Amino acid sequence: MTVTVKNVIDLLMEPVERLQNTVDTLKWGNPDMEVKGIVTAFMPTYQVIQQAIAMGANLLITHEGLFYSHHDNTDAIENDLVYQEKRRLIEESGIAIFRLHDYIHRYRPDGITAGLIQALEWQSYVEKHQTAASVLSLPSMSVREIAEYIKRRLDISFVRVVGNVSLRCTRIGLLAGYRGGGNLSIPLFEKEKLDLIIYGEGPEWETPEYVRDAIHQGKQKALIVLGHSESEESGMKNLADWLKSTLPYLPVFYIPEKPLFQVI
Repeated sequence: MTVTVKNVIDLLMEPVERLQNTVDTLKWGNPDMEVKGIVTAFMPTYQVIQQAIAMGANLLITHEGLFYSHHDNTDAIENDLVYQEKRRLIEESGIAIFRLHDYIHRYRPDGITAGLIQALEWQSYVEKHQTAASVLSLPSMSVREIAEYIKRRLDISFVRVVGNVSLRCTRIGLLAGYRGGGNLSIPLFEKEKLDLIIYGEGPEWETPEYVRDAIHQGKQKALIVLGHSESEESGMKNLADWLKSTLPYLPVFYIPEKPLFQVI
C-alpha cells in the first residue's frame, strides 16, 4: 500500500478541526513523496535528523521547530554556519519534515500530556482533563517522593522544586511543555485546590515567585519543574506507538534526544 507524506499529515490532523493559524506545516519535502519510514521526535536536532536518515526514514515528525524559534524565522541566521550545515543535511537527504505541535496539543485529551501521564503510570489518578492542564488525585506522597518517582519514571537526573519537599500532596495539576506561566498555572492552585503543580517550563519570575509568596504567608503549596523536553518527549513516543498500530505496514521509530542541560 502506497502512503504519501500528505496521507500521514492528513491522518495526524484528522482528530482536530482545521486550524487557520498554526505552525504545523510541512517544513521540508514533497507532500506527494511515498513514505518509506517514519521517525517521531520532540526536537529535530542535527543528530536526530542524521539518525532518521541512517534508519532509512524519509519522514520526520517533530514537535518543536527546526531552526531555534517557534515560527522558524531564519532572517537573523541566514549566514550562520550551524544553520547552513543543518539545512544542507536536510536538502541533500531529501527527508520530509512535518511539525506537529498545535494539533497534537488539541487532541482530546492533549496528546502530549496524555503521553506524560502514561509514562508516569498515573492514568487511574486523572480527575479531569482541561484544555492545557490535567488535574490528578494521587495517594498521599511528599514532594520529595513525587520528584524522585518522576525522575525514575522519566529517566532524568534532576527536577527543580519550589517549596517544602516534605509537604504531603494529593491534589496535583500537571501541565506539559511551556505552560508554566502565571496566567495559566497560578489560577489552578485556587480553582482546583491544588497542593502541587508539575509543569515543563515557564518564566521563573511568575509561578515560582507566587509559590514563594504563598509559602511565606503560611499557605501549603509546591512546584516541580521538569524541563520542556522532559515533559513532552513521552508524548512523541506515544505518537510513534500509535502510528505503528495505525500504519503497521510502515517502519516507525521514535528517536529520543539526550538531556540538553547538565548540572555542575
